[in-house]
Amino acid sequence: MVHTALRTPPRLIPKPQATTNTIQDPPRLMNEKEAAAFLGVTIRALQAWRSRGGGPCFCKIGRLIRYRTHDLEAWITARLRSSTSQY
Repeated sequence: MVHTALRTPPRLIPKPQATTNTIQDPPRLMNEKEAAAFLGVTIRALQAWRSRGGGPCFCKIGRLIRYRTHDLEAWITARLRSSTSQY
């Protein structure tokens, strides 16, 4: 009678988990031209809104004006209406 050696299955070693980056990517900043194209308005409209108020939030970095994508999307969302009678 021939004895077959019983093999123990290989021990499974868990693969190392991919490390998640705890530092979030910085927000995408758009210049006036890109922001105006994103919103479908003119650069002059953005400039007027910055002076008078009522436009999307913006960042001023030195002399540069920049818009975050998140702020533009939030500004659009805040203006959603279901009828023309809503203010």
